[in-house]
Amino acid sequence: MPIINVHNISKRFGETVAVDNLSFAVHPGEIFGLLGPNGAGKTTCIRMILDIFEPDSGEISILGGPMTDDKKNRIGYLPEERGLYQDIPLERCLVFLATLKGMPEKSAASKLTEYLQYFDLYDVRDKKVKELSKGMQQKAQLISTLVHDPDLIIIDEPFTALDPVNTEMVKDILEAKRDEGKAIIMSTHQMNQVEELCDRILLIDHGHLVLYGTLQEIQDRFASRDIFVRPRTPLPAVIEGITEIRQMNGRQLLVLAEDVEPHQVLKTLINQGIEMTAFEVAIPPLNEIFIQVVKKQARDEDV
Repeated sequence: MPIINVHNISKRFGETVAVDNLSFAVHPGEIFGLLGPNGAGKTTCIRMILDIFEPDSGEISILGGPMTDDKKNRIGYLPEERGLYQDIPLERCLVFLATLKGMPEKSAASKLTEYLQYFDLYDVRDKKVKELSKGMQQKAQLISTLVHDPDLIIIDEPFTALDPVNTEMVKDILEAKRDEGKAIIMSTHQMNQVEELCDRILLIDHGHLVLYGTLQEIQDRFASRDIFVRPRTPLPAVIEGITEIRQMNGRQLLVLAEDVEPHQVLKTLINQGIEMTAFEVAIPPLNEIFIQVVKKQARDEDV
């Protein structure tokens, strides 16, 4: 059963249609990527899920039905605009935010110790929030999102201001939460993180659904008829089923003829005694798919 079920929601602000007849579902035990260019309607969609905005039409079921105050305590939300109190010590700030989610103060303090140690913030727990670096504050904000053990986690640009080490730390904890059965909605412009983390994605543009499905399904839709190989022995000038060979960043790109499949080329190369360290279908990265789809959407709207 989906934790979130969105059915045909729309939201208009004056003459601007922010979200237009949008439907999707989010399930337990998955990281769901909510993607789109700036102004696509992502934040409006999140605010309708959280009951901050009411949709003009359509329905949202969350945790089995309409939103309630009790359900809000089962949600962790990391907004793009951060909300830590700057003039109080870090630990006191996080304990207070945890109590707002229904945690007893003693339980919150105990659980926070684990998180502060995990994120290397324990030694600065008595410093005022404003004295911490942007990266430290980002980690602290994530702690406030997770400390009450929510069933639904919604995170907007979670890797902002983080160095590579801390980025890996955050990725590890998000994957652990997914493995515990939590549902995670992640909104970000960092497509490489989406490729590494997300099980399914939704791409919206101008409030419309543009792409929706598993990462594998979407990449398969945009897969080219090209193959990357990294040969140990020189390739012959002519290969049956290949129309063109190009050099690309230490690899060679083989362009397949229309009626040829990759496994046939692999068999041909092996039969010709070609040794290879890599042979892979050239699947475009998600960043390229994102740009391609958004540009096509803009062209279609101009017609």
